[in-house]
Amino acid sequence: QVQLVESGGGLVQPGGSLRLSCAASGLTLENYNVAWFRQAPGKAREAVSCIYNSNSGKIYADSVKGRFTISRGNTTNTVYLQMNELAPEDTAIYYCAADRYVRSASWFLSSVYDDWGQGTQVAVST
Repeated sequence: QVQLVESGGGLVQPGGSLRLSCAASGLTLENYNVAWFRQAPGKAREAVSCIYNSNSGKIYADSVKGRFTISRGNTTNTVYLQMNELAPEDTAIYYCAADRYVRSASWFLSSVYDDWGQGTQVAVST
């Protein structure tokens, strides 16, 4: 049974940092394209970043480029999202998603990912 579990969310002040983790069981994440999405209250789910399985290439939404970094654990079946310089507009529930077959032109579409975690809340506020 495939399971993705996010952790690492919390409350942080503007300018602060958090590292989210997406731990997998039932599949080997290095064989999967893994993306982070987020959904703020009253807004549509949006793609944040993706790390590809073919060459570990990475892509980011413009809104987080230069502040967020996606990576794979070296020895753990985990993908991380390091979030720096957090701002109130980053407040959302963050989800990880995985799929073996994601075309680079479609990475931002939630419909292309079969497996999802339950989400972790990130709140950026004073």
